[in-house]
Amino acid sequence: MKNSVPQAASLLLEKLLLLVHVRPLPAGSGGEPPPPAPGYYDTSCFKRGDLLEVPRTLFIHFGIYLGENRVAHLMPDILPAFTGDRRQIQQVVTNKRLILGVITKTASIRVDTVEDFAYGGSILVNHMDRLFEDQVLGSEEAARRAEKLVGATAYSLLWNNCEHFVTYCRYGAPVSFQTDKFCETVKMIIRDQRSVLASVLVGLASIACLGLAPSTTLPTIFIPFFLWMAG
Repeated sequence: MKNSVPQAASLLLEKLLLLVHVRPLPAGSGGEPPPPAPGYYDTSCFKRGDLLEVPRTLFIHFGIYLGENRVAHLMPDILPAFTGDRRQIQQVVTNKRLILGVITKTASIRVDTVEDFAYGGSILVNHMDRLFEDQVLGSEEAARRAEKLVGATAYSLLWNNCEHFVTYCRYGAPVSFQTDKFCETVKMIIRDQRSVLASVLVGLASIACLGLAPSTTLPTIFIPFFLWMAG
């Protein structure tokens, strides 16, 4: 029982890391990820301005290839909020920096090697071009846009993530299809009758068994109900 709290905290950390597209560090790593093997990826097939995708367990991480084994990508990071020292900021983002960046909604658009960007994952090249057809900007224009935005920026999982960054650079408009899919899934859950019923039962149980005030628990009943009716 003594280890239940640390185990729960560890599980929560891993889930948060999946949501922000970064793999959790192995236990005992001291806060720094193992360095990726140089030359792990064949960059000869990449062109400046290419949009790179790295599929993760729940989401996809995106970046713009700048040439010479360099990728610009947006990552949650708390450090730019406290210092302008580029040497410190350019160090590999630790889990602690990343999680605090998500919580405080701060991030940086940074330039890393392909190995640090992909972190061992497979890479898809310009896979989204087919969705935008004639909206694809020139490769040099995409790369210049990415380079111009390098530095500290705000972060939002729904409104300003790595996919918004790359679609603005390559297609001229910030769009996130995985965010749209996530929102649609949430809507489906809210509109589901079983979810409404579960919310009602939890609310009533909180009032009857836990003695919570109706003013506290009634919103958990009525909000999902009205959203379901509106849908």
